[in-house]
Amino acid sequence: MPSAAASVAQIATVPAASGALARWARRLEAVCLPLGALIVGLAAFGLFLLALGKSPADFYALVYKAGFGTWFSWQNTLSRAAPLLLAALCVALPARLGLMIIGGEGAIVLGGVAAGGLGAAMPWAPALIGVPLMALAAMLVGGAWIGAVGALRQKRGVNETISSLLLAYIAIALMNHLVEGPLRDPASLNKPSTAPLAEGLRIGDLPGMDVHWGFAVGALCCVIAWVLIEKTTWGFAARLVGGNVRAAQIQGLPVGRLLIGFTALGGAFAGLAGMLEVSAVQGSANGSLAAGYGYAGILVAFLARHNGLAIIPVAILIGGMEASSGLVQRRMDLPDATVLVLEGFVFVAILVSETLYGRFKIFAPERWSRT
Repeated sequence: MPSAAASVAQIATVPAASGALARWARRLEAVCLPLGALIVGLAAFGLFLLALGKSPADFYALVYKAGFGTWFSWQNTLSRAAPLLLAALCVALPARLGLMIIGGEGAIVLGGVAAGGLGAAMPWAPALIGVPLMALAAMLVGGAWIGAVGALRQKRGVNETISSLLLAYIAIALMNHLVEGPLRDPASLNKPSTAPLAEGLRIGDLPGMDVHWGFAVGALCCVIAWVLIEKTTWGFAARLVGGNVRAAQIQGLPVGRLLIGFTALGGAFAGLAGMLEVSAVQGSANGSLAAGYGYAGILVAFLARHNGLAIIPVAILIGGMEASSGLVQRRMDLPDATVLVLEGFVFVAILVSETLYGRFKIFAPERWSRT
């Protein structure tokens, strides 16, 4: 017969094994459901193309060719993914606390204006001073803009989804006012913009690639966000708030500071995306900042399940889709916005998949323990 100590040890391993199975079941579910939703969205869009008399096979072949078929395509895709990485963090970080922020576009455009205006005011600044100052200004403006959403939610109970969306429209109007008014370069006749940045304030490309440094910065920020959420006490506290606000309050956690802090951090990342667009792509702040990156970031964040590391491959995937819009328009005689319709199909499928978590027995730890 087994000894008493052995029996106790055997019993003690049961909860640990069950907990490990539960964690693996949740991880597998978090991968399989978004992947299944992506496939369903692509299939549904294929039916939409058939209704238009177009070939889904030709369409997806062109998307692959334009986004991932050649080294040139990959470089274009990575450049387009750069702002999506940071825009997705603006959604993903607050989402871990149970907040739904969809107004990251506002932080992007205002961050770009702040960076463009500051850069135009100091053309004499060396890169080691000017570029960090532009990034800091953009992050402060973006953080304050989205942090205000968290403050409205905490102090006045204003729904963060509505307030962030409305603030995005205000931000775009404010950007247009500044670019066409006080900050306008008199030489920008056809396209109002701030004065062009000095060459020393422009961000160059990664070594050996036609991809600007914004992609590396965005990927690094995603890793930092993942470490913050998964490996720090602040991240653990944020996840507790997202799981049950009342329980977090009972435990004495600073719920208000966490809500405002994480929304401000998400806004800071979005503001940094605006700065990178100005410094690496546009060369000045102009109306092209309102390119919809903030809204595409919502899709990226949801498809990645608000996981910082998963945001990186998902942003590359969506960036590849968006890189194919021009080729699809020329080869298949479809509107340039066809890829946006595809993203809409995928987003709807993702939203539907959110209702399916916990409903499939195959992801139940008990089923695994019996096999």
